Amino acid sequence: MGKPHPVDVHVGSRVRQRRTLLGMSQEKLGDAVGLTFQQIQKYERGTNRIGCSRLYEFSKVLDVPVAYFFDEMPVNVLVGRPGGRGRGKGMADSGADFHHEKDPLAKRETLELVRAYYKISEPRVRKRIFEMVKTVGQTSATPGRKAKRA
Repeated sequence: MGKPHPVDVHVGSRVRQRRTLLGMSQEKLGDAVGLTFQQIQKYERGTNRIGCSRLYEFSKVLDVPVAYFFDEMPVNVLVGRPGGRGRGKGMADSGADFHHEKDPLAKRETLELVRAYYKISEPRVRKRIFEMVKTVGQTSATPGRKAKRA
């Protein structure tokens, strides 16, 4: 069994990202499209390829256009792959390497934080929390300062 294709991994991670942002479980997504949660797991990992009709179903259930699943795809995903044409430009606007584990936007913690943030119904409170987090982030990123460990 070979390694999953980078495009399948990217598309699967976008399914997971959107599902998590909506607060939807793998089981609930599976029920909506007639699959088990184990099948959803395999799609999200890129282990199983998502066919066109299935991707269309996901787009409807997750309320995004099909193109969403290909957004932010690194330019180099096909470079160096046997049979890959490596067309370069067109798949993404940036030349970022294909490493989701380093992308903070792909982390569960980030998705849960965004979801919790938007559950705050009072706009003024949400704005104050946003400003506080920005300030704390800038303070801890200041050169020469050591971040305190909890």
